[in-house]
Amino acid sequence: MGNVIYVVGIGPGNHEDMTIRADECLRNVQVIAGYDLYVDLIKDRYPGKEYITTGMRQEIDRCRMALEEAAKGRSVALVCSGDSQVYGMASLIFELLSKGTDKETSPAGEVLKSLKAGTGFPDVKSGTDVEVSVIPGITAALGGSAILGAVVNHDFCTISLSDYLTPRELIRKRLECAAISDMVIVLYNPGSRLRTDALKEACEILMEKTGGDRLCGVVRNIGREGEEYRIMTLSELKEYRADMYTTVFIGNSQSRVVNGRLITPRGYEF
Repeated sequence: MGNVIYVVGIGPGNHEDMTIRADECLRNVQVIAGYDLYVDLIKDRYPGKEYITTGMRQEIDRCRMALEEAAKGRSVALVCSGDSQVYGMASLIFELLSKGTDKETSPAGEVLKSLKAGTGFPDVKSGTDVEVSVIPGITAALGGSAILGAVVNHDFCTISLSDYLTPRELIRKRLECAAISDMVIVLYNPGSRLRTDALKEACEILMEKTGGDRLCGVVRNIGREGEEYRIMTLSELKEYRADMYTTVFIGNSQSRVVNGRLITPRGYEF
């Protein structure tokens, strides 16, 4: 497994929702890297590993350290909560290894130059022995929907309300288009200490297209201690105080409550 970096989705947080492939990978690698909170969720199950952790908003540093270890010939797993691609680190790893990131217009260009100058690790596209393997996991949209019932049982989209990497105007446009499309909408990163108004603003945008009685659900701490959920209307959701541990679901025009659970029918006639 040397000279390989695995970008691993570990699921919502409980071991039972981690895939067999992800578990086998973490059992066999030498180094596990990730955001400190996510590493804490799995550390006890994988003793004897070398762990590399960083805090929030240190994603590039985290990927850099993981790549440096892979360049030494060690097998490395970079773990991501949920899925490794849905708001995960998979694309950043490829970006850092891509020749195209040498361009000054790339956000990772300077990091790549520093990596190459400091460690000499090779470029994947140039035919070297550093490889990337992406291992998917259960993302919050799926884990949370199952807790609520079956919300994402028809067409749906995911939108992150975090403006850390995406301009707020673009987020607003995506919300408007999603509302017009009548898809189920899953909101990631709906609130934080610094973004207390993000969910309220999103609800106001959606209510212009859907009205305030659209059925919604929230799930907090998916697959972790303190897991909880609520079903409510969009107007009620507007007043809900969400945090980074919350995933928000806005149903489409056909979503309804059945036996106390929120579902979105496929449209079968019987």
